[in-house]
Amino acid sequence: MSRRFSTTLEIEGGEICCRKCGHALGPVGAPWKGHAAMTEIPMRGAAGVPYSGGERVVLRRFACPACGALLDSETALPEDPFLDDVLFD
Repeated sequence: MSRRFSTTLEIEGGEICCRKCGHALGPVGAPWKGHAAMTEIPMRGAAGVPYSGGERVVLRRFACPACGALLDSETALPEDPFLDDVLFD
């Protein structure tokens, strides 16, 4: 039995999974973003003037490595660690 956690993630049999294809991204209770495919692009100018001040700010996009579905995104400085999302059943 699966339990929907968000529009992109679910918990299935003790694993955090992509809701689109069911690919497991790691165990419940542990950070999952390290198991996702991550891309990082500069925010400078990404949406016009509102994003023109942060020279070093990047947008990180986390996708399912199996199907490519976007699972989450965050803004950060390049040297910052991931914002660990830990899901519990």
